[in-house]
Amino acid sequence: MRGPHNIWRLIRTGATLERTGAMGVVLDAFRAPPHLRLVARILGWPFAWLGYKGDVTQPPATRALTALGPAYIKFGQIMSTRPDVVGDELASQLRVLQDKLPPFPLAEAREMVEQELELPVDELFSEFSEPIAAASIAQVHQARLADTGELVAVKVLRPGIERAFRKDVDAFYLAARMVELLAPSARRLRPMDVIAHFEGVVMGELDLRMETAAAAEFASNTAKDGGFRVPQVQWFLSARRVMTLGWANGIPANDLGAIDAAGHDRKALGERVLRLFLSHALRDGYFHADMHQGNLKVAPNGDIIALDFGIMGRLDEYTRRVYAEIIFGFIRKDYHRVAEVHFEAGYVPADRDVDEFARALRSVGEPIFGMDASRISMGRLLNYLFEVTERFGMETRTELILLQRTMVVVEGVARSLYPQINIWEVASPIVEEYIKDNIGPKALARDLKRTARVLARFGPRLPQMAEAALMRESLPQVHVKGPTKWMRLGYAGVGAVTMAALIWVLQAL
Repeated sequence: MRGPHNIWRLIRTGATLERTGAMGVVLDAFRAPPHLRLVARILGWPFAWLGYKGDVTQPPATRALTALGPAYIKFGQIMSTRPDVVGDELASQLRVLQDKLPPFPLAEAREMVEQELELPVDELFSEFSEPIAAASIAQVHQARLADTGELVAVKVLRPGIERAFRKDVDAFYLAARMVELLAPSARRLRPMDVIAHFEGVVMGELDLRMETAAAAEFASNTAKDGGFRVPQVQWFLSARRVMTLGWANGIPANDLGAIDAAGHDRKALGERVLRLFLSHALRDGYFHADMHQGNLKVAPNGDIIALDFGIMGRLDEYTRRVYAEIIFGFIRKDYHRVAEVHFEAGYVPADRDVDEFARALRSVGEPIFGMDASRISMGRLLNYLFEVTERFGMETRTELILLQRTMVVVEGVARSLYPQINIWEVASPIVEEYIKDNIGPKALARDLKRTARVLARFGPRLPQMAEAALMRESLPQVHVKGPTKWMRLGYAGVGAVTMAALIWVLQAL
């Protein structure tokens, strides 16, 4: 679907923002300078009639994003958790995007369930409700299992959602290509790679079999986490477009009035959300990457219940260690070590000055410490970080996109629960524990054992590998004469013996 026709899609995006009245709201929220406001209005006003009308009963921003499609709605969901970035008014408008979108008819949902599970709905469920929540990609129904009477949640994809998402993503590809062509300085951000990564994540979210597997893995990893729960997966009632989980009773995390009325400690809840996210990312390398308020509930006993596992993040162990060292360095105000870690990991080009980079990091980190989080302008902080990374030629790390995005969302959720929360103070014990267990002598011994297991798998093949090396060296070679050939044979033999000895030693550890 990629092609010039996507230009029309981008034009209609701007036109829709203008027609729905969202353009002014967005410009105000991001504190756009006067000249940018003037250009946006001059370009947008003549084409406003081309924009989608949307639902006139909704606030302007919500009206525009719902009219534009699911990818835009996803963006709005993220921004709804950041009133410190977009302002309270826009955040309030966007919050309804989390789980209060218009549903599709019950009859269509029942038809899809029957097609996917290949049995009549009434044979599977004794009860099947009207939709109780509707989001950008799917909606949820409460049902009761016919054989056990257990309450469950049945998630059903919106009809035609795959095509709708493809249309949005294709337009984003065009926008990314235009950025690369028209703004060479932005190429370091690798916009095409970013959109490709986003596409992969979204297409995975559109296959509920993958989400079912993700929920099961996440539940296994977090089974011993106090104050946290994942609903039980119903494997035999899940398919590509339908997923069934155990029912979760609780208060939505965005219903602060109900949370207060139930007597829950919002400060403790906010801190727990941050601690859990960091634990999952660092300890497991597998974390919920869509943790906005619409995907979290507070159980009657105060447990946090996670929902919607369509977007999950995964980090390899090396990246986890780098991430932990960076956070730990900021916590300890060791900006030089933070700078060194960036260079060691290849995040900053080797020809840059590490001391200068450390000084720039200090200018970012120092204002954070000892300050009430409600006084920090995250928008201003992110803007300055962008300037620093541009100055030192850092490229976008696609493997960290979900981590960075989720960190923004999780901090926003925690702050909505407790506005005075300080992310660094809450993160400190989690990161220190990870550093103690994963960077040092204990981690070295564990790495050696893993290396031994990998090398041991080659043990039975060592004779054949050595023989093959010797045979290659014994073949006639025009450029090899006299002792050089025998030196190579000797090296091959010594290499084989050394590898065998190394495997024996490591296995003995």
